[in-house]
Amino acid sequence: MREGLKVIAGLLIIAASVGWAKEMPVKETSYSPVVMTEDFDSAMKRMKSEKADIMKRQMKLLEERYDLSDNPASGVSMSSGKAVQGDVRVKLAGKMKWQDLAEMTPQEIRKNKLFPKGFLPLPHPNHEQGGMLFPQMVIDKINEVEQRDLTRYDLDFDLPDHFLPEYPAPIYLTTRPDLGDVTKGELVTINNFFEMFDGILNPKQLEGLRLLVTPFPQQQFNLTRDRRSEKPSRGVTCFDCHSNGHTIAPTHLVGDIRPQKFRHRLDTPTLRGVNIQRLFGSQRALKSVEDFTEFEQRAAYFDGDPVIATKKGVNILDRASQVHFMAEFQALLDFPPAEKLDIFGKLDRKKASASEMRGQEIFFGKGKCAPCHTPPYYTDNLMHNLKTERFFEPQMINGRYAAMDGPIKNFPLRGIKDSPPYLHDGRLLTLEDTVEFFNLILETKLTEEEKKDLVEFLRAL
Repeated sequence: MREGLKVIAGLLIIAASVGWAKEMPVKETSYSPVVMTEDFDSAMKRMKSEKADIMKRQMKLLEERYDLSDNPASGVSMSSGKAVQGDVRVKLAGKMKWQDLAEMTPQEIRKNKLFPKGFLPLPHPNHEQGGMLFPQMVIDKINEVEQRDLTRYDLDFDLPDHFLPEYPAPIYLTTRPDLGDVTKGELVTINNFFEMFDGILNPKQLEGLRLLVTPFPQQQFNLTRDRRSEKPSRGVTCFDCHSNGHTIAPTHLVGDIRPQKFRHRLDTPTLRGVNIQRLFGSQRALKSVEDFTEFEQRAAYFDGDPVIATKKGVNILDRASQVHFMAEFQALLDFPPAEKLDIFGKLDRKKASASEMRGQEIFFGKGKCAPCHTPPYYTDNLMHNLKTERFFEPQMINGRYAAMDGPIKNFPLRGIKDSPPYLHDGRLLTLEDTVEFFNLILETKLTEEEKKDLVEFLRAL
């Protein structure tokens, strides 16, 4: 009898718990699944079958937002000669004109749903999944020189190559400006870094560079079944994203926001000029490049999930030596030469054009750029909240819940023409787009001629 009562009591408890579970609301979790319930081959087959529709959805979004044609600006190029794309690429609704839009209040733009789609947050190609994603030219080059494949079986990169920085980019050193581009047009890798920099760097800096070009496991590229490469992967290097200490604009999702739909797409910034910066990460406000270096390895590589990091092979760097060495090399990465600027970061009247001089005047006056972007490096090393939500209603965009941007790190503008696309998520494809964006956000009401002059000034920085 006693045993029978125990069984009945146990069944009642189970029944109650099942009923309770059914009544529990579904709550979004901060954690990634640790144990995969789907075998690798099945998951890969499923994601491959979904890839075409996902990319079609993303490309449709880009084509609705932008003019994606290859249309270089006349007479301007990046430091190694790649063409700089020109013109405003963000499309306006209907017959609306930029000047007419700029005359409207934020409230009117929001009420009438006239905020340009290209000014809204840009989602990851598959925002529900996210993860590190490289342009095809990077994948091809790394495969060629290292036989390390950064192809994702589930996704392709979305932005056309002509909107990306030059690759490989030149490296300029603060310690040896006399050398110009130290790489002479080569991509720095684990295979050539020593021969390229021996005799130029000290042993600590060489060791720091070695770590920056050494592959380590990452969320999508690792040795576990929970990866997005067909074959087990050695991982990625810091310089896969920050190629040659610059950037090739690969994308990812920030690791410090939950749930997934609120996470921001990340446009990888250049490491040039790290030595003059005091904040790191587009929205994280990390206080030193050492913090940033350690954060990337411990957290950003694994979506801010230490459990997953342990599972996939986190690279725990020693703060006193390895992190210090990596930071010491990064601090040597200089901005590209700007022959028209004087020692105060202003234009030399003998070298600048009339349009560039007018643009400088607008930058420091009507354009309201200088309060945040102070010379000589054109940053105030602070975070700023543009409050873009004044202009649009919250909305879902391909899995990204666009409600606000929040505080954004103020990046230096030196060498800005070498670093497209712009803003923290890469939503602005050209400097012309960027000027139109801030003309609207700051309500400066620049004329067409003033906007053109301002772009000319920015290209001279």
